Amino acid sequence: MRVQEVLMRAIAGKLNWYQAAEILDTSVRSLRRWKANMEEHGVDGLIDRRRRLPSEKKVPMEEVRRVVRLYADRFSHYNMRHFHQIAQRDHEVKFSYTLLRTVLQEAGLVKKKKGRGRHRRRRERRACFGEMVHLDGSTHPWIRRRPDLRWTLIQMVDDATSQVLYAQFEEGETTLGVFRALATVVEDYGIPVNLYTDRASWAFETPVAGGPVDKTNLTRVGEAMKRLGVEHIPSYSPQARGRSERVNRTFQDRLVNELDTAGIVTMEEANRYLEEIYLKDHNTRFSVAPRAPEGAFVPAKGLDARTLFYEEEDRTVRKDNTVSFEGICLQISKQPGRTTCAGLVVQIRRFMDRSIVIMRGVQCLGSYGPNGDPVVAPRPMEAAGPDGKPHTDAGSHKALGRRQRTRRPQLPQALLLGSPSAPRASA
Repeated sequence: MRVQEVLMRAIAGKLNWYQAAEILDTSVRSLRRWKANMEEHGVDGLIDRRRRLPSEKKVPMEEVRRVVRLYADRFSHYNMRHFHQIAQRDHEVKFSYTLLRTVLQEAGLVKKKKGRGRHRRRRERRACFGEMVHLDGSTHPWIRRRPDLRWTLIQMVDDATSQVLYAQFEEGETTLGVFRALATVVEDYGIPVNLYTDRASWAFETPVAGGPVDKTNLTRVGEAMKRLGVEHIPSYSPQARGRSERVNRTFQDRLVNELDTAGIVTMEEANRYLEEIYLKDHNTRFSVAPRAPEGAFVPAKGLDARTLFYEEEDRTVRKDNTVSFEGICLQISKQPGRTTCAGLVVQIRRFMDRSIVIMRGVQCLGSYGPNGDPVVAPRPMEAAGPDGKPHTDAGSHKALGRRQRTRRPQLPQALLLGSPSAPRASA
């Protein structure tokens, strides 16, 4: 171990000065002299070794102490690159990244990493923005103060630019959470050409574990992609979807620290922080320009997300005109022109807001709230009076009745009865 490394560890508080003197096999007096010389001429790399003169760019030892203490006391769980950015942004640290890494490594606060291994070739990015979009979920203990909470971060990343198009926390990687992500991207950017995901149960049906997916038996997400005309591409290994996996690692490394620093412990606050603060900074730092200037997103203005993203299952109506859906009993009201709906095969659709409708082809047999309560469509305002009853004009109705009613001519009663006393018409 070099003298400077021992001194830096003593400055960082990892060693006391007597232990440092014992490691270097010298006296405490000599150690004090070396420390004073280091404070005068700066840290390793700041001395011109060719002429043995102090560099003009040397950093004051007091500033080195401040940075070391800052990392040890508050940011020891940050990685080097992230700490360097935070220190420059919030704490007016002027160190370069290389100098900061050297100082903290020699202070024993950061371990030196091994090489990354042999050279590998990465897949070429798609040329256009929107040509391929990655969707993935990352379950992780995102709140350091609550390690029992394991939320799932659902994120969508553009392949051509690495721009994060969507990122929100959900309780799990569910179909409903995926629908919310897809609906947001379609509304904000448009319809992508390809969607690239893993083979999770919400994405594909896999008859044999580890085998190819069944593209004929579509999941709810697969049906939604078919309605949109999006090609849904499965991934067969984590290495194949390396771009989204790297984004997940970046989120796990940076976002956990930032949420902890901000004191956030609820999902609502975390989602707000993601949308308002983190994503803007993340995309500024990590996104790149696409190779082709043309965008591949198809504009989707005017499309109703309810008609695109929903869960659907078939049910047969029972004799009492009810159907069940996930433990909820839905009562179908009497339909015009039909004595009963018993025996009909209907489709139960549940939308992203948890509302439910019963469909038979294009006919809607009923609308319901999340708990199965019927939703009655309001009547037009002009059809109702102030008391909520249909507005009628009694006078106009009577007049109309008089105009439309025709009375048969009435003969005298005597003629009807054939009475002999009835007057006869003169010849």
